[in-house]
Amino acid sequence: MTEHEQQPTAGRDHTHKEAVENPAQQDVRQDAPQDAEHDTQQENGAQVSTGSETAAVPDAAIPELVIISGMSGAGRSTAAKCLEDLGWFVVDNLPPALIPTMVELGARSQGNVARIAVVVDVRGRRFFDNLRESLADLDTRGVTRRIVFLESSDDALVRRFESVRRPHPLQGDGRIVDGIAAERELLRELRGDADLVIDTSSLNVHELRAKMDAQFAGEEEPELRATVMSFGFKYGLPVDADLVADMRFLPNPHWVPELRPFTGLNEEVSAYVFNQPGAKEFLDRYAELLRLIAAGYRREGKRYVTIAIGCTGGKHRSVATSEKLAARLAAEGVETVVVHRDMGRE
Repeated sequence: MTEHEQQPTAGRDHTHKEAVENPAQQDVRQDAPQDAEHDTQQENGAQVSTGSETAAVPDAAIPELVIISGMSGAGRSTAAKCLEDLGWFVVDNLPPALIPTMVELGARSQGNVARIAVVVDVRGRRFFDNLRESLADLDTRGVTRRIVFLESSDDALVRRFESVRRPHPLQGDGRIVDGIAAERELLRELRGDADLVIDTSSLNVHELRAKMDAQFAGEEEPELRATVMSFGFKYGLPVDADLVADMRFLPNPHWVPELRPFTGLNEEVSAYVFNQPGAKEFLDRYAELLRLIAAGYRREGKRYVTIAIGCTGGKHRSVATSEKLAARLAAEGVETVVVHRDMGRE
């Protein structure tokens, strides 16, 4: 589902279910917006300092490792982002010679980095010859590692490169097909050693994510994270809302003198709101609708959703409803955060 940083003008943020975060956040660049997404970024030169010798990795702390590689434009960044959403620590464009060092650093994290995914591609071609040596080193250390290779047909790759009007990293002064041919030859041996080969020629982004989920999500269903945001219509619609509900069909506690100073966080206001005809029925039916939508989001690989609940000023009805709705989502296993965007602005 859609993930945005929330910056409420006033009020509070609180978590109904504590968010599960990666030990570190690593930027995973997106590829082309079509098909299995197009990875043609320029070399970012990921850097990790290391000495001439690598210390032994404690056996009990060795993290699981996945190496993502394959053809440029076949969807490597999409695959990496999927693993990141599943809780893996992802490093993009790491020189192969530094993979053992990355595993060592993960082992020293005292279990905080249990799963590492590394994207290796021709952007780091100066270091690509070191990959086999690094893999042999990992095998001697007993590191559990898998290689995921993203494949695609020449026609699909040409179409994706042309759609974003970017050159292939290896085409030089030639054509896109020349770069594709050179890359295939460079990666031929690695493809043969891959534990999992995914052909993305006819896959879109969601279908590729579904394949990655099937391989790496285990028995658990992919996690869904929701932000429930109360807001006031008089201050404008939230620009990052995926779903919007309007609570102005209920009587406004603002016009009840003894309730006006309070907010939807107070029990008196919440009781008033949900004693109104239609309030409880709305909550029941909207929660049922969200269950249906959430199942579809998971199937489509959507991990984040922002649900906006509005009333006139964002102080009473929307706040009370957001609290109730978030509690229901959390009870159903959805990682939920509540944001009251406009509470306190009046």
